[in-house]
Amino acid sequence: MNSTASTTSSNTPSYSALAEENALLREQLQVMQRQLDWFKKQLFGPKSEKQVFDLPGQDSLFASDDAPVPAQPPKNEKRTVKAYQRGTGKKQRDDDCLNDTGLRFTADVPVEVIEHLPPELTGPEADQYEVIGSKTTYRLAQRASSYVVLKCERPVFRRKGAEKPVTTLAPFNVLDNSLADVSLLAGLLVDKFQFHLPLYRQHQRIQQAGITVSRSTLTNLVKRAIDLLRPIVDAQTDNVLRSRVLAMDETPIKAGHQGRAGPQKGKMKTGWFWPLYGDADEVVFTYSNSRGRAHIEEVLSESFSGTLISDGYAAYARYAAAQESVTHAQCWVHGRRYFIEAQKDHPETVTDALQQIAKVYRNEEIIKT
Repeated sequence: MNSTASTTSSNTPSYSALAEENALLREQLQVMQRQLDWFKKQLFGPKSEKQVFDLPGQDSLFASDDAPVPAQPPKNEKRTVKAYQRGTGKKQRDDDCLNDTGLRFTADVPVEVIEHLPPELTGPEADQYEVIGSKTTYRLAQRASSYVVLKCERPVFRRKGAEKPVTTLAPFNVLDNSLADVSLLAGLLVDKFQFHLPLYRQHQRIQQAGITVSRSTLTNLVKRAIDLLRPIVDAQTDNVLRSRVLAMDETPIKAGHQGRAGPQKGKMKTGWFWPLYGDADEVVFTYSNSRGRAHIEEVLSESFSGTLISDGYAAYARYAAAQESVTHAQCWVHGRRYFIEAQKDHPETVTDALQQIAKVYRNEEIIKT
Protein backbone atom coordinates (compact mmCIF):
# COMPACT_ATOMS: atom_id res chain seq x y z
CA MET A 1 0.00 0.00 0.00
CA ASN A 2 2.70 2.46 0.95
CA SER A 3 4.77 1.75 -2.15
CA THR A 4 1.73 2.16 -4.44
CA ALA A 5 0.75 5.47 -2.86
CA SER A 6 4.34 6.68 -3.13
CA THR A 7 4.45 5.82 -6.85
CA THR A 8 1.12 7.57 -7.54
CA SER A 9 2.18 10.74 -5.78
CA SER A 10 5.47 10.88 -7.67
CA ASN A 11 3.68 10.74 -11.05
CA THR A 12 1.29 13.59 -10.13
CA PRO A 13 2.44 16.98 -11.62
CA SER A 14 3.42 19.54 -9.04
CA TYR A 15 1.58 22.81 -8.55
CA SER A 16 4.36 24.82 -10.17
CA ALA A 17 4.33 22.57 -13.26
CA LEU A 18 0.56 22.93 -13.59
CA ALA A 19 0.79 26.70 -13.17
CA GLU A 20 3.49 26.92 -15.86
CA GLU A 21 1.46 24.76 -18.23
CA ASN A 22 -1.64 26.85 -17.55
CA ALA A 23 0.26 30.07 -18.29
CA LEU A 24 1.58 28.59 -21.53
CA LEU A 25 -1.92 27.53 -22.61
CA ARG A 26 -3.28 30.99 -21.77
CA GLU A 27 -0.58 32.60 -23.90
CA GLN A 28 -1.33 30.26 -26.80
CA LEU A 29 -5.05 31.00 -26.41
CA GLN A 30 -4.39 34.74 -26.58
CA VAL A 31 -2.34 34.30 -29.75
CA MET A 32 -5.06 32.20 -31.37
CA GLN A 33 -7.71 34.71 -30.24
CA ARG A 34 -5.78 37.58 -31.88
CA GLN A 35 -5.50 35.53 -35.07
CA LEU A 36 -9.23 34.80 -34.97
CA ASP A 37 -10.00 38.50 -34.45
CA TRP A 38 -7.76 39.38 -37.39
CA PHE A 39 -9.58 36.94 -39.68
CA LYS A 40 -12.96 38.23 -38.51
CA LYS A 41 -11.85 41.77 -39.26
CA GLN A 42 -10.73 40.78 -42.76
CA LEU A 43 -14.05 39.09 -43.50
CA PHE A 44 -16.58 41.19 -41.62
CA GLY A 45 -14.82 44.25 -40.23
CA PRO A 46 -14.36 47.76 -41.64
CA LYS A 47 -11.76 48.18 -44.34
CA SER A 48 -10.68 51.63 -43.16
CA GLU A 49 -8.58 52.46 -40.10
CA LYS A 50 -9.97 55.99 -39.84
CA GLN A 51 -11.29 57.08 -36.47
CA VAL A 52 -14.49 59.10 -35.99
CA PHE A 53 -14.19 62.25 -33.90
CA ASP A 54 -16.82 64.78 -32.91
CA LEU A 55 -15.99 68.12 -34.56
CA PRO A 56 -18.45 70.83 -33.39
CA GLY A 57 -17.32 73.30 -36.06
CA GLN A 58 -17.90 70.92 -38.95
CA ASP A 59 -20.25 72.13 -41.68
CA SER A 60 -23.49 70.37 -42.53
CA LEU A 61 -23.23 67.32 -44.74
CA PHE A 62 -26.19 68.40 -46.89
CA ALA A 63 -26.27 71.57 -48.96
CA SER A 64 -28.88 74.20 -48.16
CA ASP A 65 -31.68 75.17 -50.50
CA ASP A 66 -29.85 78.42 -51.31
CA ALA A 67 -26.77 76.59 -52.56
CA PRO A 68 -25.93 77.48 -56.17
CA VAL A 69 -26.62 74.82 -58.76
CA PRO A 70 -23.53 73.93 -60.80
CA ALA A 71 -23.75 74.85 -64.46
CA GLN A 72 -24.34 71.99 -66.85
CA PRO A 73 -21.84 71.58 -69.70
CA PRO A 74 -23.20 72.20 -73.19
CA LYS A 75 -24.67 69.08 -74.74
CA ASN A 76 -24.08 69.87 -78.40
CA GLU A 77 -20.38 70.32 -78.98
CA LYS A 78 -18.85 70.08 -82.42
CA ARG A 79 -16.13 67.55 -82.87
CA THR A 80 -12.92 68.92 -84.40
CA VAL A 81 -10.66 66.52 -86.30
CA LYS A 82 -7.32 67.06 -87.98
CA ALA A 83 -6.40 65.83 -91.39
CA TYR A 84 -3.89 63.01 -91.61
CA GLN A 85 -2.22 61.40 -94.62
CA ARG A 86 -2.85 57.66 -94.57
CA GLY A 87 -0.21 55.22 -95.69
CA THR A 88 -0.44 53.43 -99.02
CA GLY A 89 0.38 49.95 -97.70
CA LYS A 90 -2.32 47.28 -98.14
CA LYS A 91 -2.95 44.29 -95.88
CA GLN A 92 -4.53 40.99 -96.66
CA ARG A 93 -8.00 40.96 -95.05
CA ASP A 94 -11.05 38.71 -95.05
CA ASP A 95 -13.81 39.32 -97.59
CA ASP A 96 -16.27 40.47 -94.91
CA CYS A 97 -13.97 43.20 -93.59
CA LEU A 98 -15.29 46.70 -94.18
CA ASN A 99 -11.91 48.28 -94.92
CA ASP A 100 -8.17 47.77 -94.55
CA THR A 101 -8.38 47.98 -90.76
CA GLY A 102 -10.15 44.61 -90.64
CA LEU A 103 -13.13 45.84 -88.63
CA ARG A 104 -16.25 43.63 -88.77
CA PHE A 105 -19.54 44.11 -86.95
CA THR A 106 -23.19 43.11 -87.13
CA ALA A 107 -26.17 45.24 -88.08
CA ASP A 108 -27.14 45.61 -84.40
CA VAL A 109 -24.06 47.72 -83.63
CA PRO A 110 -24.87 51.46 -83.54
CA VAL A 111 -23.07 53.52 -86.17
CA GLU A 112 -22.39 57.24 -85.89
CA VAL A 113 -21.90 58.95 -89.25
CA ILE A 114 -19.41 61.81 -89.26
CA GLU A 115 -19.23 63.94 -92.39
CA HIS A 116 -15.69 65.18 -92.83
CA LEU A 117 -15.67 68.06 -95.33
CA PRO A 118 -12.44 69.52 -96.72
CA PRO A 119 -11.91 73.31 -96.76
CA GLU A 120 -12.37 73.35 -100.55
CA LEU A 121 -16.04 72.35 -100.17
CA THR A 122 -16.78 74.77 -97.35
CA GLY A 123 -14.80 77.84 -98.44
CA PRO A 124 -15.77 80.76 -100.63
CA GLU A 125 -14.94 78.82 -103.83
CA ALA A 126 -17.06 75.79 -102.93
CA ASP A 127 -19.19 76.29 -106.04
CA GLN A 128 -16.11 75.63 -108.16
CA TYR A 129 -16.04 71.98 -107.06
CA GLU A 130 -18.34 69.03 -107.59
CA VAL A 131 -18.59 65.86 -105.49
CA ILE A 132 -18.11 62.75 -107.61
CA GLY A 133 -18.02 60.08 -104.88
CA SER A 134 -16.97 59.37 -101.31
CA LYS A 135 -14.56 57.28 -99.27
CA THR A 136 -15.58 55.61 -96.01
CA THR A 137 -13.39 54.89 -92.99
CA TYR A 138 -14.62 52.80 -90.05
CA ARG A 139 -13.19 53.02 -86.55
CA LEU A 140 -14.23 51.29 -83.36
CA ALA A 141 -14.99 53.75 -80.55
CA GLN A 142 -16.18 53.34 -76.99
CA ARG A 143 -18.94 55.16 -75.17
CA ALA A 144 -20.14 54.83 -71.60
CA SER A 145 -21.07 51.14 -71.16
CA SER A 146 -21.33 50.60 -74.93
CA TYR A 147 -19.44 50.47 -78.19
CA VAL A 148 -20.17 52.35 -81.37
CA VAL A 149 -18.69 52.34 -84.86
CA LEU A 150 -17.72 55.72 -86.27
CA LYS A 151 -18.46 55.94 -89.98
CA CYS A 152 -16.46 58.81 -91.39
CA GLU A 153 -17.65 59.95 -94.82
CA ARG A 154 -14.86 61.55 -96.90
CA PRO A 155 -15.98 63.02 -100.22
CA VAL A 156 -14.00 62.51 -103.41
CA PHE A 157 -14.21 65.72 -105.44
CA ARG A 158 -12.60 67.61 -108.28
CA ARG A 159 -12.56 71.12 -109.56
CA LYS A 160 -15.00 71.69 -112.35
CA GLY A 161 -13.29 71.31 -115.69
CA ALA A 162 -10.45 69.22 -114.20
CA GLU A 163 -10.06 65.46 -114.61
CA LYS A 164 -7.94 64.58 -111.55
CA PRO A 165 -10.11 63.70 -108.49
CA VAL A 166 -9.10 64.63 -104.95
CA THR A 167 -9.83 62.39 -101.96
CA THR A 168 -10.42 64.04 -98.60
CA LEU A 169 -7.78 63.07 -96.08
CA ALA A 170 -8.78 60.69 -93.31
CA PRO A 171 -9.18 62.29 -89.87
CA PHE A 172 -6.25 62.14 -87.50
CA ASN A 173 -5.86 59.02 -85.38
CA VAL A 174 -3.45 58.49 -82.49
CA LEU A 175 -2.35 55.10 -83.87
CA ASP A 176 -1.44 54.79 -87.55
CA ASN A 177 -3.44 52.33 -89.64
CA SER A 178 -5.50 51.24 -86.64
CA LEU A 179 -9.17 50.36 -86.23
CA ALA A 180 -9.18 51.91 -82.74
CA ASP A 181 -10.49 55.36 -81.96
CA VAL A 182 -8.79 57.21 -79.09
CA SER A 183 -11.90 56.61 -76.95
CA LEU A 184 -11.46 52.84 -77.33
CA LEU A 185 -7.79 53.04 -76.30
CA ALA A 186 -8.67 55.08 -73.22
CA GLY A 187 -11.52 52.70 -72.37
CA LEU A 188 -9.30 49.61 -72.63
CA LEU A 189 -6.69 51.10 -70.31
CA VAL A 190 -9.17 52.47 -67.76
CA ASP A 191 -11.18 49.23 -67.63
CA LYS A 192 -8.06 47.11 -67.26
CA PHE A 193 -5.94 49.12 -64.83
CA GLN A 194 -8.49 51.13 -62.86
CA PHE A 195 -11.45 48.74 -62.76
CA HIS A 196 -9.33 45.54 -63.02
CA LEU A 197 -11.29 44.15 -65.97
CA PRO A 198 -8.99 41.72 -67.84
CA LEU A 199 -8.71 41.95 -71.60
CA TYR A 200 -10.35 38.57 -72.10
CA ARG A 201 -13.48 39.86 -70.34
CA GLN A 202 -13.41 43.06 -72.34
CA HIS A 203 -13.11 40.87 -75.43
CA GLN A 204 -16.21 38.95 -74.38
CA ARG A 205 -18.09 42.21 -73.87
CA ILE A 206 -17.09 43.43 -77.34
CA GLN A 207 -18.21 40.13 -78.86
CA GLN A 208 -21.57 40.36 -77.08
CA ALA A 209 -21.97 43.82 -78.61
CA GLY A 210 -21.77 42.17 -82.05
CA ILE A 211 -18.22 43.21 -82.97
CA THR A 212 -15.55 40.76 -84.13
CA VAL A 213 -12.07 41.69 -82.87
CA SER A 214 -9.38 39.21 -81.86
CA ARG A 215 -7.89 39.18 -78.37
CA SER A 216 -4.41 39.62 -79.81
CA THR A 217 -5.61 42.85 -81.41
CA LEU A 218 -6.72 44.18 -78.03
CA THR A 219 -3.37 43.19 -76.50
CA ASN A 220 -1.45 45.02 -79.24
CA LEU A 221 -3.64 48.09 -78.84
CA VAL A 222 -2.93 48.20 -75.10
CA LYS A 223 0.82 47.86 -75.70
CA ARG A 224 0.84 50.66 -78.26
CA ALA A 225 -1.28 52.89 -76.03
CA ILE A 226 1.10 52.31 -73.09
CA ASP A 227 4.03 53.36 -75.28
CA LEU A 228 2.21 56.63 -75.96
CA LEU A 229 1.94 57.26 -72.20
CA ARG A 230 5.58 56.45 -71.40
CA PRO A 231 6.87 60.06 -71.81
CA ILE A 232 4.19 61.22 -69.36
CA VAL A 233 5.21 58.60 -66.78
CA ASP A 234 8.90 59.50 -67.17
CA ALA A 235 8.15 63.20 -66.68
CA GLN A 236 5.95 62.48 -63.65
CA THR A 237 8.66 60.24 -62.13
CA ASP A 238 11.25 63.00 -62.50
CA ASN A 239 8.88 65.44 -60.80
CA VAL A 240 8.18 63.06 -57.90
CA LEU A 241 11.91 62.49 -57.34
CA ARG A 242 12.38 66.24 -56.94
CA SER A 243 10.22 66.16 -53.79
CA ARG A 244 11.72 67.22 -50.46
CA VAL A 245 9.72 64.47 -48.72
CA LEU A 246 9.23 61.19 -50.57
CA ALA A 247 7.21 58.15 -49.43
CA MET A 248 8.12 54.73 -50.84
CA ASP A 249 6.56 51.32 -50.33
CA GLU A 250 6.48 47.89 -51.93
CA THR A 251 3.64 45.44 -52.60
CA PRO A 252 3.68 41.97 -54.22
CA ILE A 253 1.76 41.17 -57.40
CA LYS A 254 1.41 38.19 -59.71
CA ALA A 255 3.22 38.84 -62.99
CA GLY A 256 3.91 36.39 -65.84
CA HIS A 257 4.42 32.64 -65.72
CA GLN A 258 7.27 30.63 -64.22
CA GLY A 259 7.98 28.64 -67.38
CA ARG A 260 6.99 25.62 -69.40
CA ALA A 261 8.86 22.96 -67.42
CA GLY A 262 9.46 21.99 -63.81
CA PRO A 263 7.21 21.84 -60.74
CA GLN A 264 6.19 25.51 -61.10
CA LYS A 265 4.91 25.05 -64.65
CA GLY A 266 1.98 27.31 -65.44
CA LYS A 267 2.07 29.15 -62.09
CA MET A 268 2.28 32.89 -61.79
CA LYS A 269 5.54 34.31 -60.44
CA THR A 270 5.75 37.11 -57.89
CA GLY A 271 6.72 40.62 -58.90
CA TRP A 272 6.78 43.84 -56.90
CA PHE A 273 5.25 47.27 -57.35
CA TRP A 274 7.25 50.06 -55.69
CA PRO A 275 4.99 53.16 -55.52
CA LEU A 276 6.53 56.61 -55.02
CA TYR A 277 4.46 59.41 -53.45
CA GLY A 278 5.78 62.97 -53.70
CA ASP A 279 5.10 66.49 -52.45
CA ALA A 280 2.78 67.36 -55.34
CA ASP A 281 0.34 64.57 -54.38
CA GLU A 282 1.55 62.45 -57.32
CA VAL A 283 1.98 58.66 -57.28
CA VAL A 284 4.21 56.69 -59.65
CA PHE A 285 4.37 52.89 -59.66
CA THR A 286 7.76 51.37 -60.48
CA TYR A 287 8.23 47.63 -60.96
CA SER A 288 10.86 45.06 -60.02
CA ASN A 289 11.10 41.27 -60.12
CA SER A 290 12.43 41.21 -56.56
CA ARG A 291 12.10 42.96 -53.21
CA GLY A 292 15.81 43.63 -52.88
CA ARG A 293 17.51 46.89 -52.01
CA ALA A 294 18.94 47.12 -55.53
CA HIS A 295 15.64 48.50 -56.87
CA ILE A 296 15.62 51.28 -54.26
CA GLU A 297 19.11 52.30 -55.33
CA GLU A 298 18.18 52.07 -59.02
CA VAL A 299 15.08 54.27 -58.69
CA LEU A 300 16.37 56.86 -56.25
CA SER A 301 20.07 56.76 -57.28
CA GLU A 302 21.36 60.35 -57.36
CA SER A 303 18.01 61.89 -58.34
CA PHE A 304 16.57 62.17 -54.82
CA SER A 305 17.79 64.09 -51.81
CA GLY A 306 15.57 64.78 -48.83
CA THR A 307 13.47 62.78 -46.37
CA LEU A 308 12.53 59.23 -47.29
CA ILE A 309 9.42 57.91 -45.53
CA SER A 310 8.92 54.14 -45.38
CA ASP A 311 7.61 51.29 -43.25
CA GLY A 312 9.83 49.10 -41.08
CA TYR A 313 11.45 47.24 -43.98
CA ALA A 314 15.18 47.30 -43.23
CA ALA A 315 16.23 47.84 -46.86
CA TYR A 316 15.08 51.49 -46.73
CA ALA A 317 17.04 52.18 -43.55
CA ARG A 318 20.19 50.60 -44.97
CA TYR A 319 19.88 52.65 -48.16
CA ALA A 320 19.32 55.92 -46.29
CA ALA A 321 22.26 55.20 -43.95
CA ALA A 322 24.57 54.97 -46.97
CA GLN A 323 23.36 58.30 -48.44
CA GLU A 324 24.49 61.59 -46.91
CA SER A 325 21.73 63.55 -48.65
CA VAL A 326 18.87 61.24 -47.52
CA THR A 327 17.17 61.28 -44.11
CA HIS A 328 15.11 58.23 -43.19
CA ALA A 329 11.76 58.64 -41.40
CA GLN A 330 9.30 56.00 -40.23
CA CYS A 331 5.76 56.13 -41.62
CA TRP A 332 3.11 57.25 -39.11
CA VAL A 333 0.45 55.14 -40.84
CA HIS A 334 2.40 51.92 -40.31
CA GLY A 335 3.30 52.84 -36.71
CA ARG A 336 -0.29 53.79 -35.93
CA ARG A 337 -1.48 50.41 -37.18
CA TYR A 338 0.00 48.66 -34.14
CA PHE A 339 -2.28 50.75 -31.91
CA ILE A 340 -5.26 49.72 -34.06
CA GLU A 341 -4.37 46.05 -33.56
CA ALA A 342 -4.12 46.51 -29.78
CA GLN A 343 -7.38 48.43 -29.46
CA LYS A 344 -9.41 45.43 -28.30
CA ASP A 345 -7.04 44.54 -25.46
CA HIS A 346 -6.33 48.13 -24.32
CA PRO A 347 -9.24 50.27 -25.52
CA GLU A 348 -8.70 53.32 -23.27
CA THR A 349 -4.94 53.55 -23.80
CA VAL A 350 -5.25 53.03 -27.55
CA THR A 351 -8.05 55.59 -27.88
CA ASP A 352 -5.91 58.19 -26.13
CA ALA A 353 -2.93 57.38 -28.37
CA LEU A 354 -5.06 57.63 -31.53
CA GLN A 355 -6.42 60.99 -30.38
CA GLN A 356 -2.87 62.28 -29.92
CA ILE A 357 -1.87 61.02 -33.38
CA ALA A 358 -4.97 62.68 -34.84
CA LYS A 359 -3.79 65.99 -33.37
CA VAL A 360 -0.48 65.53 -35.18
CA TYR A 361 -2.36 65.02 -38.45
CA ARG A 362 -4.51 68.12 -37.83
CA ASN A 363 -1.44 70.22 -37.04
CA GLU A 364 0.15 69.01 -40.26
CA GLU A 365 -2.90 70.15 -42.24
CA ILE A 366 -2.75 73.56 -40.57
CA ILE A 367 0.94 73.89 -41.40
CA LYS A 368 0.28 73.03 -45.05
CA THR A 369 -2.38 75.70 -45.35
